[in-house]
Amino acid sequence: MAFSRFWAGLAAFIAVCISPAYAADKVTFGTDWRAQAEHGGFYQALATGIYASHGIEVTLRQGGPQVNHAQLLAAGRLEFAMAPNSFIPLNFVAQKIPMVAVAALFQKDPAVLIAHPGVGNDSLAALKTRKIMIGPDTRVGFWRFLKSKYNFTDDQIAPYTFNIAPFLANPLAVQQGYLSSEPFQIERIGIKPNVFLLADSGYSSYAAIITTSRKLTETNPDLVQRFVDASIKGWADYLYGDPKPADARIKADNPEMTDELLAYSRDKLRSYGIVDSGDTKNKGIGVMTDARWKYFFDVMAADGLYAKDIDYKAAYTLSFIGKGVGRGPTRP
Repeated sequence: MAFSRFWAGLAAFIAVCISPAYAADKVTFGTDWRAQAEHGGFYQALATGIYASHGIEVTLRQGGPQVNHAQLLAAGRLEFAMAPNSFIPLNFVAQKIPMVAVAALFQKDPAVLIAHPGVGNDSLAALKTRKIMIGPDTRVGFWRFLKSKYNFTDDQIAPYTFNIAPFLANPLAVQQGYLSSEPFQIERIGIKPNVFLLADSGYSSYAAIITTSRKLTETNPDLVQRFVDASIKGWADYLYGDPKPADARIKADNPEMTDELLAYSRDKLRSYGIVDSGDTKNKGIGVMTDARWKYFFDVMAADGLYAKDIDYKAAYTLSFIGKGVGRGPTRP
């Protein structure tokens, strides 16, 4: 028995020694903010070796307030970048920059409006008469959706300082937020706020979108496919498996993250179907559709953000998604 094991081990060793060595493709992926649970699937794919098993050596580069990964992608400094919403790929088209969306890991944009309970702010429609604190980017973002569907007006806009103190000080205050961030901070203070996920009221933007250069999709589609597939598998594992490997890496990159916040955020991603809902049931995580891109573009073009005759289909490609990857586990 020992003799057989010796020869089996020797044969395996020789096979490894004479096998040709293939270097993994090195890529850098820029996220849209500092490390957080909303990047969990990408960190999971890195931490558990999913990227490595697909022949890719990935460097995750954090975003932040002074980092513009869209510019770095366009300049060729990154192979892939994470776009926070559908506006970014469409902006590329409008500015004639040859970048393209290849997968949308979030089927729902986590953007929310937050209001105090018990003061009549119990629906999006009820907020039409309220002052709402939003940032400059939001004015050319989901605010256009609220104007189009709910007849919000610009005179409702109040400045947003990315600080919840003004909200806490005024029981009639309403502010923008992120599903897994500001509500968590407010709840810890003892207030259970009304949280309105815009995606559940018709806001059709994708989020956590993987973008890359059109050139890369044409010259090395195999690399793009492997990166997309591995990222999707990372997200499925982060949501439905053990998230500890990703969480450890996230906390190392961003010490402000805590186990409590990461668990809260992951729970919200699951319970609201941010990653796994809608078209993912049959087509797998990361899916995008022509119909949804068209609807989003039509709404924004009707509001004057984009010229109605631009080729919005140049903003994305469906070649790398919708193949059932990550379709196995689905949310309850």
